[in-house]
Amino acid sequence: MKPTAHTMRLAKELHIAPQQVQATAELLDSGATIPFIARYRKEKTGSLDEVVIQRIRDRLEALRELDKRREAICNSLAERDLLTPELQQQIETAATITELEDLYLPYRPKRRTRATIAKEQGLEPLAQQIFTQDGRPLEVSPFIKPENGVETEEDAWKGAQDIIAEWINEDARIREQERALYHTQAQLQARVIKKVQDKASTYRDYFDWQEPLAKAPSHRILAILRGQRERVLTVHARPPEDTAIETLEQLVVRNAGLASENVREAAHDAYKRLLAPSLEGEALKAAKERADREAIQVFAKNLRELLLSPPLGQKRVIAVDPGYRTGGKLAVLDAQGTLKQHATIFVTQGETQKQQAATLVRDVCQQGQIEAIAIGNGTASRETYAFFHELDLGIPIVMVDESGASVYSASEVAREEFPDHDITVRGAVSIGRRLQDPLAELVKIDPKSIGVGQYQHDVDQTALKKSLDDVVMSCVNAVGVDVNTASVQLLTYVSGLGLQLAKNLVTWRAEHGPFRTRDALKEVPRLGAKTFEQAAGFLRIHQGENPLDSSAVHPERYAVVRQMAQDQGCQIEDLLQQRSLRQQIRLSDYVDGEVGLPTLQDILAELDKPGRDPRPEFEVFSFSDAVHTMEDLRVGMTLPGIITNVTNFGAFVDIGIHQDGLVHISQLADHYVKDPNDVVKVRQNVQVKVLSVDLERKRIGLSLRL
Repeated sequence: MKPTAHTMRLAKELHIAPQQVQATAELLDSGATIPFIARYRKEKTGSLDEVVIQRIRDRLEALRELDKRREAICNSLAERDLLTPELQQQIETAATITELEDLYLPYRPKRRTRATIAKEQGLEPLAQQIFTQDGRPLEVSPFIKPENGVETEEDAWKGAQDIIAEWINEDARIREQERALYHTQAQLQARVIKKVQDKASTYRDYFDWQEPLAKAPSHRILAILRGQRERVLTVHARPPEDTAIETLEQLVVRNAGLASENVREAAHDAYKRLLAPSLEGEALKAAKERADREAIQVFAKNLRELLLSPPLGQKRVIAVDPGYRTGGKLAVLDAQGTLKQHATIFVTQGETQKQQAATLVRDVCQQGQIEAIAIGNGTASRETYAFFHELDLGIPIVMVDESGASVYSASEVAREEFPDHDITVRGAVSIGRRLQDPLAELVKIDPKSIGVGQYQHDVDQTALKKSLDDVVMSCVNAVGVDVNTASVQLLTYVSGLGLQLAKNLVTWRAEHGPFRTRDALKEVPRLGAKTFEQAAGFLRIHQGENPLDSSAVHPERYAVVRQMAQDQGCQIEDLLQQRSLRQQIRLSDYVDGEVGLPTLQDILAELDKPGRDPRPEFEVFSFSDAVHTMEDLRVGMTLPGIITNVTNFGAFVDIGIHQDGLVHISQLADHYVKDPNDVVKVRQNVQVKVLSVDLERKRIGLSLRL
């Protein structure tokens, strides 16, 4: 297919070949998912990765929306006989929605304005004479018509100026030049609303704030706009008024004289009454969109790191959701995460109850052959950790981030799985499963509840959901899913499936037993050939009939592997087990019109490590025993911590006291750091130095510069 105008534009934007964009667009339009395209269609796309494919998808959607708006505007103008060939050409070549709306502005149906009233009064010819500024004497008296509401010369001048002001405001060239000033010179200003000042301490930093809008970081823009939304701050974003008006005068005032003086007055009015509010709104909207994009990118990066946290694996676990007054809920999970028993233990309410808890835990560990302890990091977590530590059980004790566990425990998903247990038991189970397999458990929770975002409730929710769904789908398919054990929630994110097919698959599994081959997936209701193509490579069947079914080799390429085995005079199992056989394979022998070297290299890598898990190895982490509350902190202390959130201004670190500390971006490294994600990531184990402790505001300043 011949590359389209959009294809050529995106190729230029992304610095890739038009053929790569075109092939990717065609695959996306055919219903292929991003993980599938990136993994199994490398020959068609030139090995584009998921990031570039997502960019192509998003930009194509935006350009197609622009085309829809372009068509709607042309139709509206044509219906009113306003679409001239020149205007149509301008509309068809408009490259942005802003440019398009500027062109349409003079023709947009509008409410009754001062200018429309003046036109109804017959003052448009006078406005045209004035705006021409050709030096001819201006005759105002013919326009004085009391019956039209024009009783004096002043009324006539004023009405004509109103018309000129609207012309100025609706001139696309003028708006473009004034807009450029807002882009480069606008100052973001925030002022506190005096009557709420005493109740607005959260926004104390912005009570009298000013900085260049173009340089304002995303977190500050979102914080200030939140303050405006909560009616605590007044917010403006404008360039110096004299500069803006001077620029406007240069564009519309042509010489001296009465007409030009009227135009000058109209220009001042146009700027203050029409242009400035409109362009300020645009500037703040653009700043909000930029801040949204940056905040969403931060959230997406953090979520990816969290979802791809090292799994403990299939090990038997005691999980505890700690508590004081009501005790800690203890759940015993087998290696597959199935709840075997549960109890309540009291470790903070006297020695007798503590001893009872110790006896119970020792018995459970011995009988259940427990291999690890998972403790939620919320209330009473340090006391619970100390209790288990004193038992000296000889197994790892791990503090697990329980953000969102309460959301899961109260969810429909949790109620369906554990209808006979209360939310505390469900919460403990979730904590234990997070240790065993963070990805499989976290997909059950709305990503916004996981606590790794930056102003996530302030950003565009549609864009946020789309980005986070992309991340979850990317992670799930990168790891692969055991089709015989996966939950509906996990299967939902498998390429090509979705919620309904995931439910169908689990229902089929319950009725017919485990899948023995990938081909058996075709027996699931509504799982047709297209879905099978999209999903099969990401679904794993362990100990099945075909050893390739546990790998990421797509069934459409099994024939290639069979040919490789045949050429080596062995079985597929031998290829998987004997490296010497794999080393003898010459990939160039298997290149044909469908399969190229990129796919063959992926196949060989899978034969080396079938179904390999890309997540890092699990490491046990422990907090310092020296600190349990903020009061225990001392400036200069060095403590172990876990990064819980990365933002544009730094990183938050859990040091085990229920209040995360902040490592400001300036304290992340001994060198200049532009993007915190370049040096730290969520769930990373770090050593931090305490710089400051503010007990009143509950703020802890930390440094990685030891």
